Parts: sequence; structure tokens; C-alpha cells
Amino acid sequence: MVRIVSSAYRRRVVLRGGESCHIHLDMLCFHMCASCTLIADSSLMCVQDVTKRMSLPMDVRLPPEFLKKLQMESPPPCKPLSRMSRRASLSDIGFGKLETYVKLGKLGEGTYATVFKGRSKLTENLVALKEIRLEHEEGAPCTAIREVSLLKNLKHANIVTLHDIIHTDRCLTLVFEYLDSDLKQYLDNCGNLMSMHNVKIFMFQLLRGLSYCHKRKILHRDLKPQNLLINDKGELKLADFGLARAKSVPTKTYSNEVVTLWYRPPDVLLGSTEYSTPIDMWGVGCILYEMATGRPMFPGSTVKEELHLIFRLMGTPTEETWPGITANEEFKSYLFSQYRAQALINHVPRLDTEGIDLLTTLLLYDTKRRISAESSLKHSYFLTLGDNIHSIPDTSSVFSLREIQLQKDLGHKSSVFHAT
Repeated sequence: MVRIVSSAYRRRVVLRGGESCHIHLDMLCFHMCASCTLIADSSLMCVQDVTKRMSLPMDVRLPPEFLKKLQMESPPPCKPLSRMSRRASLSDIGFGKLETYVKLGKLGEGTYATVFKGRSKLTENLVALKEIRLEHEEGAPCTAIREVSLLKNLKHANIVTLHDIIHTDRCLTLVFEYLDSDLKQYLDNCGNLMSMHNVKIFMFQLLRGLSYCHKRKILHRDLKPQNLLINDKGELKLADFGLARAKSVPTKTYSNEVVTLWYRPPDVLLGSTEYSTPIDMWGVGCILYEMATGRPMFPGSTVKEELHLIFRLMGTPTEETWPGITANEEFKSYLFSQYRAQALINHVPRLDTEGIDLLTTLLLYDTKRRISAESSLKHSYFLTLGDNIHSIPDTSSVFSLREIQLQKDLGHKSSVFHAT
């Protein structure tokens, strides 16, 4: 836990042990700079910022009175706005202010935060307002600081966008783009019977967002259907980076109390705190299985039961399948029965041969052999999506390609997606 000591735009973070460091909760890190390109009437000049730091949608139309104010106060192109001027301009527009947003209803509540559906008075777009309570004794949870610091640097079509951040004495409010549903709700709505074509498109989007994170040395660490948001276009986006970590070295020691139990890899279940990007890939495999079958792969209620379910299906690990496992004290203490690996095709009959191969490589015990997100995107399972899908820009949706379209799910109650 940390406590934020308030100042105008720079916060001193006080750790529980009394140490402190500084972080910037600067609005400019999270949303459009005042000098960024703004779409207006043809009579208004558009000014550009070479930094192009932007999280608002490119087609957002700001009120004309604000655009005129920005035009009048903008310096010549050769003389960029000072940091203070940009900050003041953003404040004038309405960024960083609670009154800019209207709450429309509660979406969910957790230990530290409550999420509301809201609307921006500035753009009239729907938003998700994540209110993180700041207890005066405890301060802001580390997960909140972590989520802010990571998301401000992630700009990708398959990662939820952080539009704004508002800090008051009582709470820290993160303003995200609003998405109608998540993968868990989607599965429920289609009676757990997804079109296998749609499984492939959702899987590609998940891997695309995750590969972007991993290339930037960021582990998500909490992949599950509830954290994969889906909008009315069928775009899937990674969300809830509260447990995510930026890793500065290939393998780093972290807490093993991460990832919801059903999606937690066996090495973490057995107490490993030294892991890298493979921790996320095991969860991806579990999610692929769940989309293809409509049921969770390893729904254990305890660590021992979770390991038992894994070993019963994937086989009890040996030195050949998992080098070093026989020396693991926790593994030895459980005294697991010796199970043979079962053929996955018998459990996921709707998945084709290429899909079974991808699933198998995602669920390898040996983390050094477990397939990466980047390699997964190039797997033959995705060949039917065509070549163009591999060359679209990071910030473009896969549905920007005409050939990429979702199909109607057999049991879906409302599976008509808006045209993109």
C-alpha cells in the first residue's frame, strides 16, 4: 500500500515503511495535449503536436468554443506550448475534473475500487469510471499506482484506453473507454456455444494485445475472461492491469499470489516466484479451451485441487516434461498419483488440428518451451484469417480489414454486432 501526498500535479508516494519516491500524475501523460490535432470546422485551424500523445479517439469533436480558445492561445508551430500552458488549457477544457463526467450506474465493486458507467460532458461518449478509494491511514493501493503507470504508456487497439485521471483527497478516478461486455458475459450470452470462427478472431486479438505488452516487458498476470472486455463491434481489449508488472530483466522474482486460480500456471501454483512472460501464456491456453468448450478448463477451489485437475488431464509432470520438478519440495509433499497425459482432442472436439497444436504448446509445463504471444500470432491456426491481419498498425482494429468479420454464434441471444 502507498499513500499519495498531494501537490498540484506531482505526487510524493509514501510507502508503508516510510520511504518515499515521486511519480507524476500529470494529466498530460494520459490524454490529449492541448496542441494535438483537433478535428473542427474547416474554418478553424488545426494545430499539431509532434509528440502526438493522444488517448482520445481520433474522430472526437470538441466543442467549438474550446477549439477557438485553443486556436487563439496556441503559439506559432515553431514555438511549442510550455508545460504549464498545456496543463492550463486542458483544465479549461475539462480534463482532470469530476464535474466533466456524469455517473449513470454502478458496474461492479472490488476491495479498493468501484466501477461506474458514465458519460463525458465534453465528448458525450460513454466512459467507465474506476473510483479507487484513498484511505488516509492506508493510502492508495499499489495496484492503482501500477495500473496508472503502465496504462499511460500502452497505446494499442486491443488494450483498454485510459482517457483521463482525476485526483481528489478521497479518491483517484481513472476514466477508461467504455466497452459493453466482457468475454465471460459473452460466453454466457451465447449459451457457451461460440462460433469457432469467432473463437479464432477473439484469440488473435487477445494475443495481439498481449504480444504488444510482452514486447514492452510488461506482464499482465491476471488474464481471465472477466478481464477481456468486448464492445459492440466485437473488438476485444485487455483490461484491469492492477496486478500487471513491468519487468526490467528476462526473469524476475515476484509474489506467487497472482492470477485467478483457474488460470494460474502450475509453476506458480507450486510456489515459484521467478517467472517471465510464460505466466500469461498458460492463462491464454485456458481461455482458448474455455471459448472452444464453453466451460473452464481447470476449475479448482484450492491449490491442491487445481494441480490435481491439471495433472489428471495433462499428465503428472516428469523430469522429461518439466526439468527440475522432482526436486521441488512442494510438488513432492503433495504425493500426486501418476497420471498419463490425455489426448486434448477428446476434450475439445470442436477445435481443429491446428488449434489443438496451439493449445498444447500454450500448456507446456516447461516454461522455456511454452509458446510466446508473438510466435502464437504466427501459428498455422490463424492462417485462415489471411496475411493482411499481420500488417495492420498497432492502433488499428482487426475489423478495419473487410475480410475480418464475426459470425453469428449458434446460441447467442444478441449476436448482431455493429458494422465497423
